[in-house]
Amino acid sequence: MSDEDGQRRPFRSLLHRRPDDDRDHLPDEGALAPFTRATAWLNSPPLTPAGLRGRVVLVDFWTFTCVNWLRTAPYLRAWHAKYASAGLTVIGVHTPEFGFEHDLPTVTDRVRRLGIEYPVAVDSDYGVWGDFDNHYWPALYVADADGRVRYHRFGEGEYAMTEMVLQELLRDAGADLDGALVTPDAHGLEVAADWPTLRSPETYLGYGQSSGFVSEDAGLYDLSSVYPGGARLALNEWDLTGRWTQTRAAAVSGGADGRIAFTFHARDVNLVMGPQAGRGAVPFSVLLDGRPPGDAHGTDIDALGNGVLDRQDTYQLVRQPGAIATRLVELVFPDGGAEAYCFTFG
Repeated sequence: MSDEDGQRRPFRSLLHRRPDDDRDHLPDEGALAPFTRATAWLNSPPLTPAGLRGRVVLVDFWTFTCVNWLRTAPYLRAWHAKYASAGLTVIGVHTPEFGFEHDLPTVTDRVRRLGIEYPVAVDSDYGVWGDFDNHYWPALYVADADGRVRYHRFGEGEYAMTEMVLQELLRDAGADLDGALVTPDAHGLEVAADWPTLRSPETYLGYGQSSGFVSEDAGLYDLSSVYPGGARLALNEWDLTGRWTQTRAAAVSGGADGRIAFTFHARDVNLVMGPQAGRGAVPFSVLLDGRPPGDAHGTDIDALGNGVLDRQDTYQLVRQPGAIATRLVELVFPDGGAEAYCFTFG
């Protein structure tokens, strides 16, 4: 969920390539790392760099709750659909962030829900992550037909640049391409952020990485405690009301009518959350400035603000259709039973 420039060339290096240019304008970043430490494979038998020789390979590190990755997913699916027959192999490396993302049946279900048809290396022990010396979600690495990494990208964006690299390496390998770029249709969480209005950062609720929690008290870590709530929240501050346990990874609701409040400035509000282990579906509701969200509701709640936690996942709570201002979002869990991990915004 981070970004850096890395070894990338400007657009013109690909658009204005002279006939006598060699391939040095895309630097050789070393051999494609192996996938031998993957813990499982989905949609494919195990793949190896040797077995992929002759094909261009795009390796994409992801985890299913990462909204930054979710916004890249339409492009990955579209590149697989367009270029697989021309010699491209997309490999998704699913490396988990949260504990529940280690569960293979859960990962398998999310691969199906997300419409991912390309191979997925399940990397629950961070072995492939380590062999690539990777540090980011999302991160992609593109190797040529000789198994040499020629391009990488950390974070969202530069989709046209990435696709032109794919096209160039595929042509070098003998593919005949039309040069057109994909135009995927994104919905829900996969819609790009409204970057000009985005002023709220990714915010973790577990004390391991938490920030902005106005009632944070190290003496209460891992203890079931009643939080009074009611504090006036400045931008990007949040608070709990009712009985909660702040664990290293999450805020866990332990009683009826628990609330989370967050003052934000963004078009979208998302929250990674789910029911506690052993609980069935957990109802919740969302208020925006103290009222039902109406036409500002996200894809996982209705206009009255009602939703249900039936899985551990990223839930879209708010998508504002009009002018963006600083607002207060509140989640109410009338029966408790929720685990809340991380707010993200778009």
